[in-house]
Amino acid sequence: METSVEFVLRPLADHLRSFLKTDACVGCDDTGVVLITPQAIPDLSNHPRAERIGEVLEKAIASGKPSIQANFWGYYASRLPVVAFDFTVSRHRDGPDDVLADYEGTLIGDCWSGFQKIDVRSDSRIMFAACWAHARRKIDECRRAFPIQVAKLESLIRMLYDIEDQIKTLDYAERLSRRQSLSRHVLGLIDEYLKSETMSSSKVLPKSNLGQAAAYVRRHWAALNRFTEDARVPIDNNDCEQLMKRVATGRKNWLFKGSLSAGERAANLMTIIGTAIRNDLDVHAYLDDVLRRALDGETDWSALSPAVWRDSHPESIRDYRQDERRQAADRKRSRRARRRRRLKKQPSTHQPKWSR
Repeated sequence: METSVEFVLRPLADHLRSFLKTDACVGCDDTGVVLITPQAIPDLSNHPRAERIGEVLEKAIASGKPSIQANFWGYYASRLPVVAFDFTVSRHRDGPDDVLADYEGTLIGDCWSGFQKIDVRSDSRIMFAACWAHARRKIDECRRAFPIQVAKLESLIRMLYDIEDQIKTLDYAERLSRRQSLSRHVLGLIDEYLKSETMSSSKVLPKSNLGQAAAYVRRHWAALNRFTEDARVPIDNNDCEQLMKRVATGRKNWLFKGSLSAGERAANLMTIIGTAIRNDLDVHAYLDDVLRRALDGETDWSALSPAVWRDSHPESIRDYRQDERRQAADRKRSRRARRRRRLKKQPSTHQPKWSR
C-alpha cells in the first residue's frame, strides 16, 4: 500500500520541494537512520546520486557490514507553509547541495562543516546563517563547571530572544531596523564579554567545555550575526529541529530502512504528510481526497498542495492545532515579560536601554 501511494503522489512531493525553495530562508537539520546493506548494488541508472550511492554501498558490501548509517534531512521554509524531507545513504554535503542546487536565499542550520562553505560551493547563491539555539545549548552544557560565566552569557542571549519576541508582529522594515539597533547592541555586549578578563584563558581554559563553546561562538560569529542583516532570517533553527523529532519518534517504531528505495519513499511521504500537518489539516481526509483525484488523472499539483487544498476544505482544518500553538506562544511571551519586569528592578551595566 505504502509503495503504491508514494508512486502516485511522488510528483506532489517533488512539487512541494520546489515550492519550498521559493522561500527567502530555509532551515535544514538531519538525523541518522540505519539502512540495511543490500546483497548487491541496486539499479542506479538515471539516479541523480548514483555515484555517491554506489560508492557507499559498494564499500559496505565489500567490508561485510550488515548495515550502514544513512540520513534523513528535513527542510523547513521560514515563511511559506511547507516542509520537505530527503534521504541519503550518508551524511555528506552532496545531499543538501543536490536539494538546494537551484535555490537562491539563506540556509539556516547548525555549524556542520557541510553547511559552512555552501556559499562558496553555490557561487554565493546561498548564504549561511548559524542557529543561536545551537550555540546557546553548547554554553548551557557548561553551567555546572562555570556557573558565573554561563549565567552572564545566558542572560545576554535571552535578551536577543526577548527582542525577537517583541518585534515578531512588526513589518519587515521595522523588524530589520530593530534588529540592527537593538540586537546588534546585545551582540556587541556578548562579543565584549567573550573578550573580557572573566573569559580569559587564565580563568577559562581553551580545552574546557566552556572554552570550546566560546571558541565555537567566535569561530562562527559572522554566521551568528546574519539574522541582523535580513529580517526574513529567524534567529534559530528550532522549527526545523522540532520537525526532525517526528522522524526520531517514527524511528523508534520502524527501527531501520530495509532498502534505498524504502528510504526515498519515506522521505516523499513525510514531505506530503509533514506539509499537511504544518497547514493544520486532517491528514487522513487530505490524503484520501488528493489520492483519489490523482488516480482520476488530475496533475495540477499546485492545486493539490496542502496550502491551496485547505482553502476549499475548511471542514478539514484542525483549529485546535492553531490554538495549541497560540497558547504555547502566549505562555512563552508571558514568561519573558515577567523576566523583563524583574530585570527592571535589578539594573545592570550590561542591560541595554530597551529593557530598562
